[in-house]
Amino acid sequence: MSAPKTVLGIDHVVKRFGAATAVAGISLDIRENEFFALLGPSGCGKTTLLRMLAGFEMPTGGRILLDGVDIAPVPPNRRPVNLMFQSYALFPHMSVRANIAYGLEMERLKKPEIAARVDAILETTHLTALADRRPEQLSGGQRQRVALARALVKRPRVLLLDEPLGALDKKLREAMQMELKRLQHEVGITFVMVTHDQEEALVMADRMAVLKDGRLLQCDTPHAIYEHPADRFVADFIGVMNFAEGRVVDGGVEAAGGVLIRAGQPAGLAPGAAAVAAVRPERLHLFREGAENSVTGRVEAVAYHGLDLQLHVRTPLAARPFLVRLTADDADRRPVDVGDEIRLGFRAADTRLFAA
Repeated sequence: MSAPKTVLGIDHVVKRFGAATAVAGISLDIRENEFFALLGPSGCGKTTLLRMLAGFEMPTGGRILLDGVDIAPVPPNRRPVNLMFQSYALFPHMSVRANIAYGLEMERLKKPEIAARVDAILETTHLTALADRRPEQLSGGQRQRVALARALVKRPRVLLLDEPLGALDKKLREAMQMELKRLQHEVGITFVMVTHDQEEALVMADRMAVLKDGRLLQCDTPHAIYEHPADRFVADFIGVMNFAEGRVVDGGVEAAGGVLIRAGQPAGLAPGAAAVAAVRPERLHLFREGAENSVTGRVEAVAYHGLDLQLHVRTPLAARPFLVRLTADDADRRPVDVGDEIRLGFRAADTRLFAA
């Protein structure tokens, strides 16, 4: 089976603003028909990198390759790349159809071709019935789809999305995540999305890159990054993680109170070195007999989330309570309340080990 074709190559790209380095030598290969997410906290360089891909910023160093050709010197309006802004930036005095057609008219395409392409994208984005309305007559989700249709109708090689769902409420945002994923699959265009929302990236992306301080920490599938984070920052940033600090011993970490936490020992951590063991809340089980790792704790708080229950359990392993996620069925079978003493069990295979 042949390797996926690289559409967008980011080759040791650097961006400096005076003495400040916003992007510090990042290299990435983004594949054809891929939904790729750039993820990280505020100030990590993800938006600056997106703006360089769009042509609104020039790299200080490195290359940006589209189908193998360096497009760094190419102005934004001459790149086969479109950028969809969070604000949508629709023309309020124009209908949905006119908003979508505007970019094609600026390219001076013939009217029959414009009409055909607009009709096709209206159908793909489920906007045909709304074609004659103006933006003020649309819901937030509908306006988001119009902005997306306007970007897609030009058939870009790559579509860049800057926090595309940030203006939507939670329920609509979740619905539009799947809608955006469906559209990307249907149109077969490479999407590159910037977001600080870990859950959004996990749901939508085929692969994602985690950035911090202008540097690339890890690039892989959402599943691989969630289950096998490269370091403590990635483990803490993606999802929720419990940490227990200690010293490396044979087979794991000796945590507070002399408790041994068994885990695989990664390269570079010598016996006696400061380290931290990490385990996800959903990997902790109540009253598990014969578990490789176990600890007794007291329930300090119970948070009900509908689909699941989150316990805050005080243990001798860490200053902060451990978080434990139970399904509704588990909670019904073994009811737990504040003040209860419980025993937590978890597998060595589910425990990650990082340098402190």
